[in-house]
This record gives sequence, C-alpha cells and structure tokens, in this order.
Amino acid sequence: MPLDQKPVPAQPSADSGPDSGAGLTPEGPDGPGALTGPAAAPEGPEGPEREPQGESEREPVEAASDAASTAGGEAAWDIRQPGPWTHRDLAANGARFHIAELGSGPLVLLVHGWPEYWWAWRHQLTALAEAGYRAVALDLRGIGGSDRTPRGYDPGNLALDITGVIRSLGERRAHLVGHASGGTLAWVAGVMRPSVIQSLTVVSAAHPRDLRRALLTDRRQFAAFEHVLGFQRPWIPERRLVADDAELVGRYLASWTGPNGLDETAVHAYRQAIQIPSTAHCSIEPYRWLLRSMARPDGIQFARRMKKPITAPTLHVQGAADPVLLSHTALGGGEYVAAPYRWRLLPGVGHFPHEEAPEEFTAELLDWVGRHKE
Repeated sequence: MPLDQKPVPAQPSADSGPDSGAGLTPEGPDGPGALTGPAAAPEGPEGPEREPQGESEREPVEAASDAASTAGGEAAWDIRQPGPWTHRDLAANGARFHIAELGSGPLVLLVHGWPEYWWAWRHQLTALAEAGYRAVALDLRGIGGSDRTPRGYDPGNLALDITGVIRSLGERRAHLVGHASGGTLAWVAGVMRPSVIQSLTVVSAAHPRDLRRALLTDRRQFAAFEHVLGFQRPWIPERRLVADDAELVGRYLASWTGPNGLDETAVHAYRQAIQIPSTAHCSIEPYRWLLRSMARPDGIQFARRMKKPITAPTLHVQGAADPVLLSHTALGGGEYVAAPYRWRLLPGVGHFPHEEAPEEFTAELLDWVGRHKE
C-alpha cells in the first residue's frame, strides 16, 4: 500500500501491534529509510547511544477495548478526524508515522504530548496554514496512527523519529514545536540534529537536565509526577488506563487544566485514542525510561550529552497553573540556549496552553516563527 495513502481503517487491524514497524530501514542523517531490510537504530557521530530502549519489552501489551466505536451504538470514531488537513503516512527511522498536513510554505512540525495525539494541534494547523506555513502534526511512535514497535522509546531514538519525518517530508529544516513529552523531544532534537531545526517552540516541558535535577531534589515536582511513578509497574498501568472507557485519562485531563479546561469533544477523543490496542503500553514506555534510567549508564550519559547548547532560537511557553510540570522547574531553560530565547508564562493556564488558550498561544507561536523564517 503506498505510503502517501489517505483512506485507511479507523484503527489498526487485529494483527497490528508491537511488531508493525518491522521491515523498514532507519532514517539516517541524509534522508528517509526505504522499505527494505530489517529495522535498525541509526548510528553515527550524532546518533544516540544505543543502550536498551524498551523499558518493558517482556511485558505483554494489553488487549485494549475496541476504540473504533463509542458506547450506545454511536458513529465510529476515527483517529484520522476529517478537516481541511490531509492524512498520510511516512517512513522514517525504521517505522511508519501518521501525519496530518495543511498549507504550504516553510515547514512547522507539531509534536504532541501525553495523552494526546496529532489532533491536539487542530487550532494551530489551520492558523499556521492561513499564515503561509506548511503545518504538519505528527503522531509519535506508539500513538495515534503511527507504528507501535516493540522498542525504540528512549528520547534519543524518538528525537530521530522527528528529524527523520522532517527529511521524509522532503525538507531540509523545520520549525519544531513540542508539547510536554513532545517538548522534551524538541530539546533533544535540537541537541542531536541542530542543522535540521530552524527554531524551537517548547511548551510545558523543562529542559531534560532541569527535569532530571527537579525529580532528584524537588519534592513538589516529584509529587506532581505521581502518575509517572504509577507507570513504573508492569501490566497494571496499561489496564487502569483503558478501564471503564479510559475514565482515568479523563480524570487526568480534568485535573491538569486551568479554569478554561478542555472541551468535551477533546476529552472524548483522547479517551478513545488511548484505547487503541497497544497505545497505553507504548505511550508510557518513555516515562518508564525516564525514571528507570536515572541511575543507569545510558541515563547518565544522556544527561551529560544534553549539556550541549541549543543553537536554534527557542520560545519557551509555560502555563502558570500547570500542576504537572511546575513553572519553577521549567524556568531556566535559557541556560542551555546559545541563541535568542524567549520565556512566556501564561497566567491561569494549565498543562495544555495550545488547547486551553489557543488564540493566545497561536499568536505567540506565529510571532516567533515569523521572526525566524530565515
């Protein structure tokens, strides 16, 4: 089936699962991989250290409930929601990735956080396209319409997924926008592939070194990451996330937002998306790596590597009412940026600025990428 296909099933087939990314060669620094040969991690002077990647490779992935239909016999729910955008698939870094694309011009790549998927950027997709940009929202590995591979969830490999997608889109550089875990990956991509990143916009995400320091020394931030601690157990977190129509995800979303909250349509969409088979497991593997690697050589080496300065102009957006990533944890990211840096703290906004205050956030984003088109 061609990689630029548009119509696909609403959810993976019964035999799609952790091995669905096999058979693609990885994306290297010179371009996307081809559909030949075994999947392998990219190597090279800028590539990640190849330490064990899957944090729960021996744990069975849960069989989630059918996410293609809703309760009460309502119309089928589709991960590829219709709109002015175009849906298609790309091969990069040994896997297949789903994107939603709209507009033409300089590329702006939008990367979601947890528990969201590409649809989190619906407001920014249309605004960026109207402003003359090629806006692309990506589903990260293991989430949404992208492949669920058995391994590859360390930050180095996930960052190479992002830069690989940029190359697969036929672009040399891109403005990279990342929220939460996607924001962490934006920091990493800026270190690992600086020549590919034209500008960074990091949302609700501390620099990895600041986050590591906070989790080791700050009791308030450690307590705010209570959900991440719960993800460390085998089997149980996956089962809890999908139980009762993903009721726990709904509670997380309600408690992580400011006064504006998220609309019911968005909450429903994210609860449905986490129930696609294997998504709950794959989507929390990066959080397992985060805590379990802290005392391991791969985690220590990663933290040392992140000392390298970011050379891309960086906009850092944080909700003042964010109960997950505390604002004082995020503050200070400019220490690692050897380029123009702007800090924006949004009053009364929680963990999802791009959805809670879409107009205010989008105005900041458009101003930033407009200042750094060349």
